[in-house]
Amino acid sequence: MVSKGEATRETILDAAGELVRTVGFAGMSIGTLATSTRLSKSGLYAHFKSKETLQLEVLEHAKARFLREVVIPAVAAPRGEPRVRAMFENKLRWNSQPGGCIFVAAASELDDQPGPARDRVVRDQRDWLDSLAQVIGTGISEGHFRADADPEQLAFELDGVMLSYHHCKRLLGDGAAESRARTAFESLLARARA
Repeated sequence: MVSKGEATRETILDAAGELVRTVGFAGMSIGTLATSTRLSKSGLYAHFKSKETLQLEVLEHAKARFLREVVIPAVAAPRGEPRVRAMFENKLRWNSQPGGCIFVAAASELDDQPGPARDRVVRDQRDWLDSLAQVIGTGISEGHFRADADPEQLAFELDGVMLSYHHCKRLLGDGAAESRARTAFESLLARARA
């Protein structure tokens, strides 16, 4: 059973994640978070001793949610192409949430700002690319993709499709972004197939 303190912390981290997706870490202050959660600033400080701690915990919370919603359900799909498709579909759904992908927002904001939050985003992005490459590698071992296919290259290209989708949907408001992402994905798989 979740304690009241843990439930409050979850609520705070969910609200902070929504703020980061829409206004970035720079726009998320203890004050804006207090307003959105209807908690006092002192109550928030009791949970997070600094803005840096809050940033790191928001990223950790988002990664746990990402694993639950994107990676773990995909890994439950059959090995090979079905699993790659599940990763794509789950990531597409993740990027479609209000405010888009928190990791894209954080990466865009922190790419030139050294520090623990940027280091965390870098590590999470590498983990994502490694996960994609592993899933694609199972597609090769299952005979769904060519034996000479490069899992790292395919992961790079698939991630590029997802970043382009996020950019076109969120920034450009392109109503065809999902269709274009699906077309690019199918083209990528067609090239990789045995």
